[in-house]
Amino acid sequence: MGGLFDIPKLEKKLKELENLINKEDFWQDFDNANKINKEYQEIKKTVKNYQDLLDDLDTLKLLHDELTENEFIKEYNILKEKITELEKFVHLSGEYDSLNCYLEIHPGAGGTESCDWASMLLRMYERFCEKDNYSYDLIYENKGEEAGIKAVSILIKGYMAYGYLKKESGVHRLVRISPFDSNKRRHTSFASVTVTPEFKETPNIEINESDLKIDVFHSSGAGGQSVNTSNSAVRITHLPSKIVVNCQNERSQLKNKEMAIKILKNKLYEKYLEEEERKRESLKDTSKNIEFGNQIRSYILEPYKLVKDNRSNYESNDPDKILDGDILEMLEYNLKNI
Repeated sequence: MGGLFDIPKLEKKLKELENLINKEDFWQDFDNANKINKEYQEIKKTVKNYQDLLDDLDTLKLLHDELTENEFIKEYNILKEKITELEKFVHLSGEYDSLNCYLEIHPGAGGTESCDWASMLLRMYERFCEKDNYSYDLIYENKGEEAGIKAVSILIKGYMAYGYLKKESGVHRLVRISPFDSNKRRHTSFASVTVTPEFKETPNIEINESDLKIDVFHSSGAGGQSVNTSNSAVRITHLPSKIVVNCQNERSQLKNKEMAIKILKNKLYEKYLEEEERKRESLKDTSKNIEFGNQIRSYILEPYKLVKDNRSNYESNDPDKILDGDILEMLEYNLKNI
C-alpha cells in the first residue's frame, strides 16, 4: 500500500498548510482561510485513515487464527471499504491536482443550438461548484446573438479543483428535441470543454510586448446599472503561438489586462509542458474538431434519457440530475477508470 499512497508527500503538504494556518493574519481573508483549513483537514484525515488502516491490517493478521470465518470475512469487508475510500486519493496525487483551475467552454458548429448547449454546460459546472463547496469567478463571457454563449471562461477554486475536473476536457455531445425548432425535431449539438490548472508559478515563460496584440472592448453585462459602458474588457493575442485570451471580470481595464497576462502565461506554460514533457495525460492536446465522432461524453435527452462517458463507460439514466450539477460521482468514477 505504501506505493499507492504517497504519505511523505501528504505529510509535507500538511506541514506547509500548518505554517500558513499558524500565521497571525491567517484569518483576515476569511474565505481563503476556510478553503486552506478545509484542505488541511481533508489531508490530515487521509493520513490518519491510512495509518489506522495499516494498524487494522496488522491486527487482522494477528487475529487470523482466532476469528471464525464469518468474523474474518466481516472484518475483511470493513477494511476493503476503507481501502476503496482511500483509493480516490491515488488518483488525486498528480503534481497539479491540488491547484485551482480555469474551465473554458466553446460551442461547436450549429449556431444558436450549440450556443445554448454551451450555456447548459456552464450551468452544470456552476451548480456543481455551489453543491460541492467550490467557488468560481467569471473571467470572460461572450453571449450568443439569440441565446446561450459563444465562449466562456471561469476560474474554479477549491479542494483538488483541477484534480477532480481535469478529465472534463474534450468534446461534449447533446441530443434533444430542439426548443428552437418549430417542427420539434431532434438535434445534436457539440461543445468543447478545456480545463487547465492555475499554475502558482510559470517558470521559463517570458512575454515580449512586441509579441502581443491588445484589443479593448465593452464588457457584456446583464443590463441596467450593472452594465459597464467603458472599454474595460481586454483581449490579448499572443502572435507567435496564436493563443487568444479574454478578460472582463474587472471594471478596470488595467486589472483586466493584468489578469489576461496571467492567464496567457498560464496557457504558455501549459504549452511548454506539453511540448517539453508530454508526461501527463491530462495535459495532452484536446484541440480536436468539435463534431461527431470526437466526443468524450454524450448527454441524450431524446428519444431516451442517458448520459454515457465514452472513455470510462460511466452511465446514468438521469441526465437532468447531472445537468443540474450532480456530477461528483461521475468525476470520481472517471478518475479511477480513465
